[in-house]
Amino acid sequence: MTADGLQFHRAVEDMEIWSTSSDGFSFVITYESPVGPGFRGRPGYVASWRPIHHGSGAIKIGGSPFNTFAEAEEACNTMLKYLTKQN
Repeated sequence: MTADGLQFHRAVEDMEIWSTSSDGFSFVITYESPVGPGFRGRPGYVASWRPIHHGSGAIKIGGSPFNTFAEAEEACNTMLKYLTKQN
């Protein structure tokens, strides 16, 4: 993890999907809306995580959907701290 936290990158060029990984965990932020292309759901940024080396599905981070990407990113950083017990 960098001093600034997780560094997300666009995972799919034509969709609003960003991903990153750190300390054995993968994080994804997607943008959902009830209409238009992409993921369907309440409007906002949905953050999720999963362990990299396990076959488990993603776990949505509480508070999703967030109003801004920055809020979703902050939630992912907070979850990483919790998962790695660096609080």
